[in-house]
Amino acid sequence: MKQVPFGAVALAVLGTALVFFAFQLRAEGYEQYVQDVTFLAGTAYFTAITTVVMWFRARRLHSS
Repeated sequence: MKQVPFGAVALAVLGTALVFFAFQLRAEGYEQYVQDVTFLAGTAYFTAITTVVMWFRARRLHSS
């Protein structure tokens, strides 16, 4: 349990890809989809951060 969970890294990468996709949608004029894509990106970031926090807390609990 020394490494950060792969799922958190994958979710952060997914969130970053979705942010770039939202920028591309805005540049091409698809404004109606930008809010939905940024919501998904924010959800991915939130889930990744929550996963890391839970991993950190579990690691501290089991280390003592």
